[in-house]
Amino acid sequence: MKRVTLFDSTLRDGAQGEGISFSVNDKLKILRLLDGLGIPYVEAGNPASNPKDREFFHKAASIPLRHAALVAFGSTRKPDTAPADDPGLEALLGARTRTVAIFGKASCFHVEEVLRTSLTENLRMIEDSIRYLAANGREVFFDAEHFFDGLRENPDYALRVLRTAAEAGAAAVILCDTRGGTLPGEIYEGVQRACSAVQAPVGIHCHNDIGCAVAGSLLAVQAGAVQVQGTLLGFGERCGNANLSSLIPTLQLKMGYDCIPPAQMAGLTQCVRAVGETANVVPDGGMPYVGKNAFAHKGGMHIDGVRKAPASFEHIDPAAVGNAREFLISEVSGRAAVAQALGAGEQEAAEIVRLVKEQEHEGFQYEYASASLQLLVMRRKGQLPPFFEVLYSRTVGEQRLSGEEGGAGSSAIVKIRVGDSCEIGGGEGEGPVHALDGALRKAVGRFFPSIGDVRLIDYKVRVIEPQDATAAKVRVLVESTDGRDVWTTVGVSRDIIQASLQACVDAIEYKLWREQAGKEQR
Repeated sequence: MKRVTLFDSTLRDGAQGEGISFSVNDKLKILRLLDGLGIPYVEAGNPASNPKDREFFHKAASIPLRHAALVAFGSTRKPDTAPADDPGLEALLGARTRTVAIFGKASCFHVEEVLRTSLTENLRMIEDSIRYLAANGREVFFDAEHFFDGLRENPDYALRVLRTAAEAGAAAVILCDTRGGTLPGEIYEGVQRACSAVQAPVGIHCHNDIGCAVAGSLLAVQAGAVQVQGTLLGFGERCGNANLSSLIPTLQLKMGYDCIPPAQMAGLTQCVRAVGETANVVPDGGMPYVGKNAFAHKGGMHIDGVRKAPASFEHIDPAAVGNAREFLISEVSGRAAVAQALGAGEQEAAEIVRLVKEQEHEGFQYEYASASLQLLVMRRKGQLPPFFEVLYSRTVGEQRLSGEEGGAGSSAIVKIRVGDSCEIGGGEGEGPVHALDGALRKAVGRFFPSIGDVRLIDYKVRVIEPQDATAAKVRVLVESTDGRDVWTTVGVSRDIIQASLQACVDAIEYKLWREQAGKEQR
């Protein structure tokens, strides 16, 4: 089987994405996740840039890794500086990783206008840095920054940069589409030229500024690249990097390349969700392969086709990447769709369709709230255990005095009953829903500690009857996760707090129901 080596930069390039900020513990957790997935190289930061990265490399040295080699990132030496006197190179050695990645300029424009040095000195910087690191026992990957821009400006110089790096001892030369604006066809041609010009293995590093990072990376492999760099969820500088969660299954399942251990492929979706949870990023539902909508079917013809032959509308088996098929149910769904989605018989399916139509007439929407739909059906069938009952709830909004810490805030009280026992939970939050959610969790958590893993990750409100102005019905959709699964619940009322409470109660009951169902299956 052909081999493509994966190089994940979630902890370095990914950390440069807007809104991404990893603690040292976050980085250690993601390192373990990527190692468990079978990623061969994990680039984890620049030890010369900040104390946090230096602390990370110190702590990471004691973590046993099964698959991944940890990579420290830096640059070539500064102009007119000896390698041994360059603090960046010394910091790379101080990270004590077997592998390092350094970048250097492959564009004449960048050498002369950004580095403000000569083309000759730039080549010496590349050669000296690689020889110095290699002489100190490091495997060196050279990132040819702005390579494709440089190839358009001055192809002879861009290729000379690669040859200089290869001859100095680079283990691989990586062609970087640093601005992310190169078309896939140009990348294919550029990789071919690079492979013809150097003896060293060639890799690819694409940014996604024109939405072509994955396509460019795939064509690079077809042109001869043997290393692919990216980030697991695609986030990174500006528009992000090539998304490895798309590249891994495409390369391995469709193109026949060996990327990660076959047994790990079924863990891809879960790994993406766990990394997203750690990064405080909600993975886009439309992400290929691993998104929650990747194998979701709504149209009647599609559902009918998948029921008869899954390959009719699914390009792979969802289980191959650890995802799951979902049928979206709405008032336009037929009995066949409901029967397939919920495992119901024909008569039962007809009753469920009638019930869904009634509920959606009242303003509920189950197309994107399948968890609430499942609970609705289980309640109607008398198969949902009475986990808890909300007896009372109250929220109070307040405006704190100017200068008091926290600004505006709210508090809430929720009283529940579980069997013969009652519990009252109180909570504070930035708004009434935040406070209500906290109070509900506190009360329920006394009886069911596992809900401590659940958190709300999205909250949407839609006015259903705008003509009624402030007396209109509202629909609240709540998306929740326990770090492993993601589910959505819905509530409807003329009172936005009541609608929110319905959705939050469903979110917790769905977690408890799934947990109980899992225990019964074992």
